[in-house]
Amino acid sequence: MTQHTPLQAAQTQSTDSSGTGSGASGNPKALYGGTSSRRITVRDISLAKERGEKWPMLTAYDAMTASVFDESGIPVMLVGDSAGNCHLGYDTTVPVTLDQMIMLSAAVVRGTSRAMIVGDLPFGSYQESPTQALRSAMRLVKEAGVGAVKLEGGERSHSQIKLLTEAGIPVMAHIGLTPQSVNTQGYRVQGRGEEAAQQLLRDAKAVQDAGAFAVVLELVPAELAAEVTRILHIPTVGIGAGPETDAQVLVWTDALGLTGGKMPRFVKTYANLRSVMSDAAKAFAEDVVGGTFPLEEHSVH
Repeated sequence: MTQHTPLQAAQTQSTDSSGTGSGASGNPKALYGGTSSRRITVRDISLAKERGEKWPMLTAYDAMTASVFDESGIPVMLVGDSAGNCHLGYDTTVPVTLDQMIMLSAAVVRGTSRAMIVGDLPFGSYQESPTQALRSAMRLVKEAGVGAVKLEGGERSHSQIKLLTEAGIPVMAHIGLTPQSVNTQGYRVQGRGEEAAQQLLRDAKAVQDAGAFAVVLELVPAELAAEVTRILHIPTVGIGAGPETDAQVLVWTDALGLTGGKMPRFVKTYANLRSVMSDAAKAFAEDVVGGTFPLEEHSVH
């Protein structure tokens, strides 16, 4: 039997005998596995919620990686400020700048043709006021070409989300664990206990009321995430929030085994790229040291 990597398996699942995606349900309009080659839109996301369709989202930070995910049928990619942790060498997302997010987002947009690209608004680019949020979001849309922006906060970000959506900029909200608030919140489960659960429900309703087209629920008890998913008419995107959310997102370097070290409990690793890359680098080094690279076929005259 032919063995497939997880990525090859996903590509195989998303194509039928004619070479066009059909999806597990056979719906040509499915976000994952659908036949449309145009960019995914907010309306597509909304219709998927109505159909009860689950969908995947991965982070991406460069054109080459994004092109692989796009070819694999990933319908939504988040250019997250998690780039600070997994690509820029920061301990947290806090130091990431808007200029960095614009550069990374533009690269991902250039590397894709179908996926909706959501660009993160980094810490300090929207908290000051709705007007500041609008200026920052406009830069991501105009200079990077993203189809939507993401910002953290529930009730406290209501005014920012409302102004952005009124200006025609789609917003994906983010509640629960919000990494930009690490200095006050820490990295721990959010929504445990009656008071905390009620606050999270208020946050979820607030971002929907403000006009967000979807909301990320990070590190939230599965039962609470399921309740939020039931009461909202916009899709929920879970990360460490159990199986009942409408969509799931993972940081790609975690999911594909590049990060290294101990992973959070909610991460499932689908490959071990760290080992593959390490083995390849060692093989290259040994060829150079041993004089077996380059050979005649690698030389020009």
